Amino acid sequence: MTAHPGTPARPRPWLLHPLVVDALVASVTLLIVLVLSVTINKHPGGGDGFGERPLPLHTVVTALLGAGALVLRRRHPGPVLCATIVLTLVELIMGTFSHSPGERHTSMMGMVAVALFTLATSTDRSTTLRVGTCTLALITVAGMLLGAQPWYTSENFGIIAWTALAGLAGDAVRHRRAAVNAIRERAERAEATREEEARRRVAEERLRIARELHDVVAHHIALVNVQAGVASHVMDSRPDQAKEALAQVRLASRQALSELQTTVGLLRHRDDPVAPTEPTKGLAVLGDLVDGFSRAGMGVAVERGDGEKERALPAAVDLAAYRVVQEALTNVHKHAGPDAKARVRISRSGRGDSARLEVMVLDDGHGGASAPPRAPGAGGGHRLTGMRERAAALGGSCETGPVPGGGFRVRVVLPLRSPGGPAVERSEAADRGWVRPCG
Repeated sequence: MTAHPGTPARPRPWLLHPLVVDALVASVTLLIVLVLSVTINKHPGGGDGFGERPLPLHTVVTALLGAGALVLRRRHPGPVLCATIVLTLVELIMGTFSHSPGERHTSMMGMVAVALFTLATSTDRSTTLRVGTCTLALITVAGMLLGAQPWYTSENFGIIAWTALAGLAGDAVRHRRAAVNAIRERAERAEATREEEARRRVAEERLRIARELHDVVAHHIALVNVQAGVASHVMDSRPDQAKEALAQVRLASRQALSELQTTVGLLRHRDDPVAPTEPTKGLAVLGDLVDGFSRAGMGVAVERGDGEKERALPAAVDLAAYRVVQEALTNVHKHAGPDAKARVRISRSGRGDSARLEVMVLDDGHGGASAPPRAPGAGGGHRLTGMRERAAALGGSCETGPVPGGGFRVRVVLPLRSPGGPAVERSEAADRGWVRPCG
């Protein structure tokens, strides 16, 4: 398993090094082969216990060569298996000259079994089946012809059991390793997915905070810019009006600082007792927003649909509706001119799961000769994009464009039911006073 970045790798004890383990396995196998080579399962005198047989030099040499090959079994499983098979055949052939038919043995089969087990753990099942079948047939036939006689002795038939056991055990180990590796890979992928999701949420939160800052700054700076221009224009001829304009500049800047402080407060630590939980009060302060535009010289009328009662709104919908009106009126003020007139209409429709809030801002588009023309979809810049993002985030829709006869319309529909959540209760509430005619 790959170590996590920044985590120091654990030093591997030298006793657990694969080469050391293979050397230990080869040594144990060598010892077993030599013991089996000098031990016979029947006592020569017909008594109980095991008998002994001589240990010729060729048995020691082939056993040592086989043990040396087993040290490399992990790196070269195929060649090691072939080498042990060849050494086993050589030992069987040489045994016909050094032992009587009753003393011959197939002890080198232990090394073939270890090599076949290693091959099965490092390859696929079909390869293990083909190679194991060929090994079984070759060693079994050679053992019956060149091993202990008569050919049907239990030692010769034991070759079949040991070969099959080695292949099946190796395949089981390989399958278990594959399952463990798959689980480990899924865990690593899940961890990477969690990190990616965390980064995505951080990016979305940054974008949301940036949008809130843009909404606050763009609105108030636009008002400050207009009032400052008025004060500069009438400073000499009408000082009273200039003072009033400067007072509006001061008020707008104070409100901008207050909203900036509220929005930036979202970045405070959770344990900070003064950290707010929402950036604005929503439509409850829509009247103050409209008053600011009215003092800047833009006529704004706010109305509601017939029979619309004063009801509470979900916090997200309340904030989104307020920001849509703020952005739309800022666009009107910027692109249609300070003398333009705008109408804001807020209404509800539907019941239960189909309940929705509709916000529409319509201007007459006659702000004077100095007002720049607006093309469809233009003029709003990031503001129109921000409106669409807000509506899409709540599962709503946003339509913008010019209207016949001049003017521009922004229409946003916001569902009053969160995706997968309960419908908003239709209770009378605190949005009292945010719909009233102005200017």
